[in-house]
Amino acid sequence: MDVLALEAKSVNGSEPEKKSSSRPKPKPPKKAKRIVYFEVEIVDLKTKEKLLLLDKINLSSMPSVKFLSISTDPKWYPARQSLRLDPKSKCLRDEEILQTLPVGTTASFYFRDLGPQLTWGTVFLTECVGPLVIYLMFYFHLPFIYSPKYDFTSSKHWVVHLACICHSFHYIKRILETMFVHRISHGTMPLKNIFKNCGYYWCSAAWMAYYINHPLYTTPYYGQMQVNTGLYVSLFCQIGNFSIHVALRNLKPPGSKVKKIPYPTKNPFTWIFWLVSCPNYTYEVGSWIGFTVMTQCVPVAFFTLVAFIQMTVWARGKHCSYVKEFRDYPTLRSSILPFIL
Repeated sequence: MDVLALEAKSVNGSEPEKKSSSRPKPKPPKKAKRIVYFEVEIVDLKTKEKLLLLDKINLSSMPSVKFLSISTDPKWYPARQSLRLDPKSKCLRDEEILQTLPVGTTASFYFRDLGPQLTWGTVFLTECVGPLVIYLMFYFHLPFIYSPKYDFTSSKHWVVHLACICHSFHYIKRILETMFVHRISHGTMPLKNIFKNCGYYWCSAAWMAYYINHPLYTTPYYGQMQVNTGLYVSLFCQIGNFSIHVALRNLKPPGSKVKKIPYPTKNPFTWIFWLVSCPNYTYEVGSWIGFTVMTQCVPVAFFTLVAFIQMTVWARGKHCSYVKEFRDYPTLRSSILPFIL
């Protein structure tokens, strides 16, 4: 045996290998996951009456705020619900998860009925169709608007016809954008607000249309040069506004609520993104300034001023939201006017 072992060692140059008899150790059994349940109480914000008690909500299913739908009354569909953790706090978003909210396994949510709701698409279409139709009623001099001798007559001034084309183009563009371009993140708006919104747009359209299409309307002081300047500014800004809307549409896929920083694209009209957070409002105001110059009409100037103030409020709110949400947000950008506002 010793001679054979030595011969084996001399031939191979090493000790003969020993077969491993060890086997892999069995994996320890997985520990059963602990199931955590929520107990959620829905309380009416005004009356403090308990509306609903949801017991044993499984935390592992990642229940969202939208899951907490009130089912005790069919009129409380999800779009008209407002849920909050505290009566004075902000409304919770539908996509927020119970697991991430500052609550324990027992939570109370305060419910508020927001009233009947309308989709934003319906609101935008109603806001835009009204001014379009109302302006055309004044343009065609329908009865009971001006003196009977002017019924269904046409103005002799070319700027009046040009103003009608520009005004109609603006609202037709907005209607088509609402139908085919815009991806509206907010689902609905309270029904009562549509009367306020439509009242503003419709009455403003009637006010400016009355004076622009009036038989005694006088043309701009600087004549055709002023009309052409206003026309070019208005058309330039209309194209820019459309370009920004397309860029914002392409920023996120359909159904996504993830916010991204908008940046300029190959389209030169979007290069203003380097300086402004909300160039769609910048171009919108610019188009109305051009329309004001072209028509030289006080009601149009007043409407432009009010629109600028409102859009500045919206732009500043959106700009602050961008700065708060994105740490790397470009510091050079202003809200609506480069380097100014």
